[in-house]
Amino acid sequence: MSEFITLNHGSGGRASQDLIQNVFIKSFGDTNAILSDSVVLQTSKNQIAFTTDSFVIDPIFFPGGDIGKLAVCGTVNDLSVSGAVPKYLTASFIIEEGFLIQDLKQIVNSMKEQAKITNIKIVAGDTKVVHKGKCDKIFINTSGIGILEKDYSHISTAEKIESGHKIIVNGFLGDHSIAVLGARNELDFKVDVQSDCSCLHDLVQVVLKTGVRVNFMRDVTRGGLATVLNELADMVNLGIELEEKEIPVRDSVKGLCEVLGFDPLYLANEGKVVMVVNSEDADKTIKIMGNHPLGKDSKIIGEITTEHPKIVVGKTEIGGKRIINMLQGEQLPRIC
Repeated sequence: MSEFITLNHGSGGRASQDLIQNVFIKSFGDTNAILSDSVVLQTSKNQIAFTTDSFVIDPIFFPGGDIGKLAVCGTVNDLSVSGAVPKYLTASFIIEEGFLIQDLKQIVNSMKEQAKITNIKIVAGDTKVVHKGKCDKIFINTSGIGILEKDYSHISTAEKIESGHKIIVNGFLGDHSIAVLGARNELDFKVDVQSDCSCLHDLVQVVLKTGVRVNFMRDVTRGGLATVLNELADMVNLGIELEEKEIPVRDSVKGLCEVLGFDPLYLANEGKVVMVVNSEDADKTIKIMGNHPLGKDSKIIGEITTEHPKIVVGKTEIGGKRIINMLQGEQLPRIC
């Protein structure tokens, strides 16, 4: 582990994992703890899912959203992919001196709109203002609570995953990263791509209520699909095989990735969920998701295997195979 914090430590990839394990877990938690989007807690009557997150992005307004929408969607999604129904949210703001009140109103209204869509209540918060130059415009921290039925408590732990289970993603990857990148003034290109920033709660609940056997879910944010699947393979001590030709990526995103040297599997998203379901339920799941606006481009992209434990292998479009590792560096800083 390096002596100093670098941008790589915020990438969601290998450096982030090392920081969490070697600094935070050693001090705060159980070294054998399962790291998921939300922690599941037992109260006297219910199980609840609890999560917290901080949002920093440049620019704060981008095609398809802004930092306020991002903050609510990100928190809602962390609860939703744990199988929980989002209920309550807190929001704290660190604001740089000189920030426009009108921009703050727009951001807060975006949060209000997404909370209304999700039926989640914003119940508490805090505001701090720092001297000009001591903060990059605005940072938002959120925490969220959701109610979790006991039948779904296994989703976060992936304890029911077995070889042969199918891996599904609900649509095009990389839109968020490319939309944000294109919105940066210092970059000499424009691309007609909107961020996929959206709340996944309704799509997830529609699938769960049909009785589909969902064995794992995770929203695909920092570090991209590759990092999520590497974390999963490590959790369950099984291998993963991907059919890369089935992974949905827009032609415009592919083209820009080729120019800039990015791999779409490592790009951040803010409206994508990976589900692992029983093989017998895979086609049914695709049909159910396909009837929802956020799932109409869903694809079965791979499966769990006993071969090559803890390793993700991609079958390329030309028939070869490659090992897909966890994100090692920082492709696109300040993305979420």
